[in-house]
Amino acid sequence: MRILPLLLTVALVWALNHRFANKPAFGMLFSPQHGFWVHAEPAGAGAATAQLSLPELKDSASVWFDERMVAHVFARNDYDAYYIQGYIHASNRLWQMELQTHAAAGRLSEILGEGLLAYDRLKRREGMVYAAEQAVKAMDADPVSKLITGAYADGVNAYIKTLRERNYPLEYKLLGYAPEPWTKLKSALLIKYMAYDLASTGDDIAYSNARQRFGKDIFNQLYPDWPDVIAPIIPVGTPFPAGSLKAVPPPDSVETEGIGAFRPGSRPDPDNGSNNWAIAAAKTKNGAPILANDPHLSLSLPSIFYEMQLSTPDAKMYGVSIPGAPGLIIGFNDHIGWGLTNGYMDVLDYYTMEFRNGKREYRFNGEWRKADLRVEEIRIKGREPFQDTVAYTVWGPVLYDPGFGGEGFGNGYLAMRWTAHDASNELLSLYRLNRAKNYADFTGALSIWSSPAQNFLFAGRQDGIAIWQNGKHPLRWKDQGKFVMPGGDSTFAWQGYIPMSENPHIQNPVQGFVQSANQHPADSTFPYRMFGYYTSFRGLQLQERLSAMQNITPEDMMRLQNDNTNRLAVSAVPFLADYVMPAKLTAAQRPYWEMLFQWDGVASPDSKAATVYNLWWEQLNTRIWRDEMPLKDSLVWEMPTPEATLYWLMRDSAMRFVDDIRTPARETLADVVTAALQEAADTAAAISARGDLSLGGNRGTDIRHLTRSIPAFSRMGLRTGGGAHIVNATKKTHGPSWRMVVELGEEPRGWGIYPGGQSGNPGSPYYDNMVDDWVAGKYYSLHVYDERESTDAKVRKIFFTPAR
Repeated sequence: MRILPLLLTVALVWALNHRFANKPAFGMLFSPQHGFWVHAEPAGAGAATAQLSLPELKDSASVWFDERMVAHVFARNDYDAYYIQGYIHASNRLWQMELQTHAAAGRLSEILGEGLLAYDRLKRREGMVYAAEQAVKAMDADPVSKLITGAYADGVNAYIKTLRERNYPLEYKLLGYAPEPWTKLKSALLIKYMAYDLASTGDDIAYSNARQRFGKDIFNQLYPDWPDVIAPIIPVGTPFPAGSLKAVPPPDSVETEGIGAFRPGSRPDPDNGSNNWAIAAAKTKNGAPILANDPHLSLSLPSIFYEMQLSTPDAKMYGVSIPGAPGLIIGFNDHIGWGLTNGYMDVLDYYTMEFRNGKREYRFNGEWRKADLRVEEIRIKGREPFQDTVAYTVWGPVLYDPGFGGEGFGNGYLAMRWTAHDASNELLSLYRLNRAKNYADFTGALSIWSSPAQNFLFAGRQDGIAIWQNGKHPLRWKDQGKFVMPGGDSTFAWQGYIPMSENPHIQNPVQGFVQSANQHPADSTFPYRMFGYYTSFRGLQLQERLSAMQNITPEDMMRLQNDNTNRLAVSAVPFLADYVMPAKLTAAQRPYWEMLFQWDGVASPDSKAATVYNLWWEQLNTRIWRDEMPLKDSLVWEMPTPEATLYWLMRDSAMRFVDDIRTPARETLADVVTAALQEAADTAAAISARGDLSLGGNRGTDIRHLTRSIPAFSRMGLRTGGGAHIVNATKKTHGPSWRMVVELGEEPRGWGIYPGGQSGNPGSPYYDNMVDDWVAGKYYSLHVYDERESTDAKVRKIFFTPAR
């Protein structure tokens, strides 16, 4: 009988130290030598001062950590500033940095096993590493970017060299691997991953299917270039000079066929976007411009951003950085503030290809060309490596072929053309932006930026306010880029790029503010075709609110960033109310109907009506579109935007898609609206019976650990309001990843917060210490320290000296 406890002990030890279905080996958590206890940190850990001697450092430097562990770097030259930034990033976020670059490079199978093989193959076929290699070439060609990226990598590696296995970040131990040296390529991969996350996707495949099935006229109503109501970034009525270039379409149009077998792989959240706005001094209470920015991204722990101050003898800047890359992406200095929102420009096109001899040759302009074959070896934890051969064409890599997603469609080859594959130097653009002193410096920095397309916001003490829709925008003819094109014909290539000076932009408009919320950059009078994936309702809300405000304070802007008004609902509910048939509602359903039509449209955390509305709109959308665009179809579909759906119904309540083609009866809008409300009410009743119907209780927000598999390292069930089409764009796993408000007075003042903490260590009190205040809509004062003058008893200082 004594053997049984021994066998159970052995089995438990084995189980706790092996991974199942990509779950970590949780036994490591309890190891006294390597586990969680090693990583526990009390609040305020560490001496008030410390000394570090580091190799390759050029001069003495220091880092001050304030009460939130925000790092304030003081260096005597650029090399040391970015060296220390790399060191500090690595000391707080090393595992996050490496996981993200593994994800970008298609290397997750190395640490998570064969379940990630399809994802890794997709990343290799998207040419992520190829794109990063081109970026490194551009970085090394410029002395400044060569210096800062090299210094940053040196700093990361200096920290890695201090580690022993016992000190590895906890996730390395749980997943059973070790850090590897940092390179410039990894920093470039992060930038390309951002480009993918914000601007890589296009709906060419789904749009080709829709035009082939429904015809051109119906297609244009399904996916209109312009919504019926618009508040573009550049105000309506702004005159534009004639364009200096013009794209010429091919002489013969090519009808699009269905592209059924190709299915896009992982897609970024379609709501990846942001808000930003700047207020002219004349509209503010203190007579100083105010800038606000809140990027909306998938939320995670460790947090997306790392807050810090960087100071050298010729620059002092504050904002948020991306762990893994030098510089600050959003922030302010002594002279200007800057912010970004997603430009949503379509910068990725697909081309059907004809190959022969496997992947060796493809037809182009009537001739057979040799493809550049890139053999991608994907290492897989626990099994032999997998080799995938990716063919590169004149357009770019072949994303789909008969061995990967292209089965069942002609020859099955689809190549991609993406601006992110071109050599570019976004890190140099950020370096200059961080140091800009005026509007001329700002636009000079923007001239270097390539991808992804972004709306760059400016507020300056001297030059007022401005906004640019900036990036490399392909020069296209009307509708080019909407559909898959024939890859054997060079006449379907982009005909260059819109000159940067002619991108949509405006400085100091009469209205006294500029704003962007991922809407159209300009109205139809703009001389170039700028096709993208725009939304309207947040921009409409900002336009109305900012137009009505005077004597604006920073606190007003904080409240506006937390505005929970659902502008889609405000427009949709009164219209749809006329089509509800109350007699068809049961006694149990009627209270939800009454709740919905008494609602003020504010999606607060406590609002039950907001939940009912979301259920109703989802049901209505499904009933209108899914009978003719089914998920189980062999074709890929993209349902029309909420704007397109609502405005089409307002124009024509009997439009053809209201009818369900699967039933013998002909449904009216009243039938569909009422049936959707019945279903929503029944679902709401079921939710109420088992729990909390309020938006914060039923949906809430989950900030998940990056592994997506360790709830203890996550913050789940946060009671939040907001949602899509709302200025406070908080959703289930998505939302404002950094809220910042800056007043550009004689001494700039800033406030900000993000949903997480500075540390990537789950055992640290600074891992998620800002989450609750973020949920509550609070802000922290952003301390900008002066090394020679500032005194603060709460500051912990580390002094760096060069190793001799």
